[in-house]
Amino acid sequence: MEQLPKNRKLHILLCLLLLLAGSISSSGYADAVSGSACTMAQEPEQLQKEEKDTPQSIPADSPLKAAAARRSKRNKGLTLSQLIRKYPETLLTQGPRTRMIALTFDDVPDPRFTPQLLDVLRKYQVKATFFVVGSRAERHPELIARIIREGHVIGNHSYNHPEFGKLGMNEFRTQIIRTENILSALAGYKPKLIRPPYGDISEPQLKWAKAHGYKLVNWNVDSLDWRGLSKAQVRNNIVAHAGKGAIILQHGGGGKGSNLQGTIQALPEVITIMRKRGYTFVTVPHMLQVSKNK
Repeated sequence: MEQLPKNRKLHILLCLLLLLAGSISSSGYADAVSGSACTMAQEPEQLQKEEKDTPQSIPADSPLKAAAARRSKRNKGLTLSQLIRKYPETLLTQGPRTRMIALTFDDVPDPRFTPQLLDVLRKYQVKATFFVVGSRAERHPELIARIIREGHVIGNHSYNHPEFGKLGMNEFRTQIIRTENILSALAGYKPKLIRPPYGDISEPQLKWAKAHGYKLVNWNVDSLDWRGLSKAQVRNNIVAHAGKGAIILQHGGGGKGSNLQGTIQALPEVITIMRKRGYTFVTVPHMLQVSKNK
């Protein structure tokens, strides 16, 4: 190259430099710069996508999911078994573990069935607890008078048998207080005992009942007599499960077309069998050692 003209040498050097620069740009450096630029250009779009997708892909152990589960539980409310554990002195399903049994009859008074049950109880000298529907008491005050006269205890079973858990607080209070006033006029006292229809109640309703001096009484032995079962079926449902401190659910009233003859016919045998086993029949207030009135 030393023998080449000076201008020619400069031209060749310039070409070599251009070729070298082209080689570098087509390799790592150009790729690195290009890649970096692409990354920076795509970064905002990717962040937007990730932010958009985040709520749909929270890990299973995320605190957000745990908090959401707790909120859902609070909104849904405690189950009945959880309420029983949380309020054991207010919501009861059985008595002390002694050889006592409480017979309870819901949905009274009903002229088709209640008088026949009262006849059996009187014959066998058994006192029971009747949970009264207020609207029925208004229509059949003479049956409430007979229940009281024959030494039984009454409790509040709402005015027209709604599911309490579906009622607001004002509606719930109306159901209790309206029935309470009817029973106070007919029986001479305001019952301390409440049995929620279907055994259903919410925690706010339970708190209100507790604050106002009520006891809520469900059951731990279900005769299933509302299904229109036979005498043998009702009897077996009771005697197979009744034990110390049992509170037995039966019905002394029903809806249109109800058949409670199985309960009426089974009652003498239930009383006889359980007495032979050494049990005494008592009212719910007697079993729980609480007053029948507020």
